[in-house]
Amino acid sequence: MLWNWNTVDSCFISSSWKIKSAGMMAGSCIGVILLVMTLELFRRASKEYDRYLIRTALASQSSIAPSSSTYSSDNKVDSTSKTAGVDVASAEAAPVRRSVRPTILQQAVRASLHMVQFTIAYFVMLLAMYYNGYLIISIIIGAWLGSFVFSWESLDLG
Repeated sequence: MLWNWNTVDSCFISSSWKIKSAGMMAGSCIGVILLVMTLELFRRASKEYDRYLIRTALASQSSIAPSSSTYSSDNKVDSTSKTAGVDVASAEAAPVRRSVRPTILQQAVRASLHMVQFTIAYFVMLLAMYYNGYLIISIIIGAWLGSFVFSWESLDLG
């Protein structure tokens, strides 16, 4: 494989994707841009689905009332909070790391999103391996546009 700028008579992925005109090459480049943008769309969809699972878990946990109170009505520590010699004040100040384990169906959705991303990324890699300058430029443009459109989100400040 050598770097090339071939257009007409180029063949990509299969014999049915043979470029017969400049218009077909332009259409292929647009298709490659959209394919890479689709990859970025699925990456964003995967992140949003994980965020949805976290929001759902937090909402279900916050709707469950605590079983025992650590403080009595006059702000003195109950005996239930002094178990195993734990200092309640320092335990409350320490950040609590919580996690949620997805159900089998939720994990199947997560795995499916990953599979689609992996498949698209593999096809993009195969297209890049043709070392065609026009396709590589299209991949770069698609990555930029996809990131611009689908990675535009709020940044966490703390």
